Amino acid sequence: MANFSKSNVPQFSVDVYQNEYLPVGGREVNAIVTVSATGGGTVAAPHPYSAGQVPGAAVAIMVDCSGSMDYPPTKMRNARDATAAAIDTLRDGVHFAVIGGTHVAKEVYPGGGRLAVAGATTRDQAKQALRRLGAGGGTAIGTWLRLADRLLSSADVSIRHGILLTDGRNEHESPEDLRATLDACSGRFTCDARGVGTDWEVKEVTGIASALLGTADIVADPAGLAADFTGMMETAMGKEVADVSLRLWTPVGTEIQFVKQVAPTVADLTERRTEVGPRAGDYPTGSWGDESRDYHVCVRVPAAHIGQEMLAARVSLVIPRSDGSTENLGAQGLVRAVWTDDMAASTSINPQVAHYTGQAELAQAIQQGIDLRKAGDFDGATAKLGRAVQLASASGNADTAKLLAKVVDVVDAATGTVRLKTKVAEADEMTLETRSTKTVRVKK
Repeated sequence: MANFSKSNVPQFSVDVYQNEYLPVGGREVNAIVTVSATGGGTVAAPHPYSAGQVPGAAVAIMVDCSGSMDYPPTKMRNARDATAAAIDTLRDGVHFAVIGGTHVAKEVYPGGGRLAVAGATTRDQAKQALRRLGAGGGTAIGTWLRLADRLLSSADVSIRHGILLTDGRNEHESPEDLRATLDACSGRFTCDARGVGTDWEVKEVTGIASALLGTADIVADPAGLAADFTGMMETAMGKEVADVSLRLWTPVGTEIQFVKQVAPTVADLTERRTEVGPRAGDYPTGSWGDESRDYHVCVRVPAAHIGQEMLAARVSLVIPRSDGSTENLGAQGLVRAVWTDDMAASTSINPQVAHYTGQAELAQAIQQGIDLRKAGDFDGATAKLGRAVQLASASGNADTAKLLAKVVDVVDAATGTVRLKTKVAEADEMTLETRSTKTVRVKK
């Protein structure tokens, strides 16, 4: 356990929910790991953030200025107003920049390859600079992200965050170029991505947010941008610990099957593991403020006899230090396996595990259903979206149920009996697809 000293950084805790009992021959252990950061009162010491100060932050706001932002003309005005609202939300002392994105990336403010430091004067100057933003040109999002990375990396801060707004498809660079950019930027800064209107590609925007451990959403009506940008910036300003990783240690003979974030959204972290020593690996979770998230860990253990028990995995949280090493945040959870011939014990499914398994299936069913609908396989789409309605109803995911009801007519939610609507507004379908990974917390 680490020593603790006063700071404004939250204290982390880890809770594990599982049925630890396995039947004869049982080898798969499932656990929900709840990670909470609360209080903003203590942090492990000595901390890589110097002098016990709240770590500095830098934010880059990337605004789509391609030609399509002029249709309708109010869209560009709404984007300028939203960016101004986000700038007003910046905390004094935060480093920031505004980038105008077309087929190239341009520094709107402050320019010169620099970041400004938020204060009354710089906020006013930045808003003045926004008035010069106009629409024209194409879309190459990778160039925006690379410029943001260069600017953000110039600041000696702990929290680096991007906000990206686009209204169209990434037509002026290849998918391979965008993927290479995301790979290069991964782990260097987090990024929230927003699509405005209905002419952008959902998988592009959600892919950016997923790769950079941020959020993705649709703002179908440009008039809603200011409120959305303000909310995003407020959340970014609440982040106090960067680059937190979930570290899993497993004993010899044990294999990690998968690690998924399951609340507040579903995100598969399995392939993002970084080996950090014998039988230990780190899974990135991004920046944290005062919040709680749930993770589903599935472990395959060696076969054992009745009455035997073992530690299947040890979960801890680490952050990088300036010297390249890592520091343990002092929170730990244990995943256990116990073999029993008590059928009632070994066949009972932990409520948390059951709930989040259903939420992950719900997200997958929606995405598959929408893809099948787009491909013209209406029977397949009906089956998948019907299953999604059933899962949303059973788990109490009312928000997702409402979005599904705009795409299908629900005959019987309990059985998943639905009919595809003949006419679906594009914004409704895109909203369902974009928000398909949002989950509800299990009622503990």
